[in-house]
Amino acid sequence: MDKDQLQRFIFDDFPIRGGVVHLNAAWEAVQARHEYPEPIRQLLGEMLAASALLASTIKYRGVLTMQIQGSGPVTLLVAEYTHEHSLRAIAHWQGTPAGGLRQLVGDGKFVITIDQGDQQRRYQSIVPLAGESVTEVLRNYLRQSEQLDTELWLVADTACAAGLLLQKMPGDSSDVDAWGRVTQLAATLATDELLAIDNMTLLRRLYHEENLRIFDTQPVSFRCKCSRDRVRNMLRALGTEEVNDVLTKEGVVSVRCEFCNQRYDFDGVDVEQMFAAPLSPDVPRTRH
Repeated sequence: MDKDQLQRFIFDDFPIRGGVVHLNAAWEAVQARHEYPEPIRQLLGEMLAASALLASTIKYRGVLTMQIQGSGPVTLLVAEYTHEHSLRAIAHWQGTPAGGLRQLVGDGKFVITIDQGDQQRRYQSIVPLAGESVTEVLRNYLRQSEQLDTELWLVADTACAAGLLLQKMPGDSSDVDAWGRVTQLAATLATDELLAIDNMTLLRRLYHEENLRIFDTQPVSFRCKCSRDRVRNMLRALGTEEVNDVLTKEGVVSVRCEFCNQRYDFDGVDVEQMFAAPLSPDVPRTRH
């Protein structure tokens, strides 16, 4: 099976587009950084697959961030997907969470951010959390924000996170039954089939009787954006007094990336050089 791939496609005979994604090594890399309880692991895997599928419908250069902010045991779920098809994710929780999305998150917000750097306007959409699952939340968001009929299927286990998206585009078609037929065929997929069948085989199995145009496969990988330089710039932004106060109390300034769990240590010499050198333009900005 081809792993860690995003596949975009369109139907030539009517205005419907779609995407299918399988994440294996990339998803395992996310799980290797933190020990997630099973209910959170499932939600985070579904969000990663969803972020890839959402990115496949948007033209951007930068980072697409999908967040669920909650008031329950799970306070934050974040999935990031870049235009270079790299991803990372993180979750914040308390206690021993159990149940579905609503039991875990409670009342909350769904946030989509597209950050294309300093030269482009940053887009952000914040809406109330509407739905009993990640699938329902994203489906409702796309229908409301883009005013396009959208159907979505998301699944995740410890080995794979996968998803299928179908979207009805503007335009007329003589085939008035196309949308219903295409979505009904997708709905016949069982969870284990979506997890186990590779992208091309899945599309051929579902739509072998349709004229399907399949675009080039996009390989997906785990990659964190953290670096020692980015952490150094973050510390410089805090100011000399605050950083030196930590150094005096702890003997070293330690920062750990919450996404990849990488630790960066700065001793007295490092801190002295930090504030003597010019500030790098690569200053990280707050994502959440």
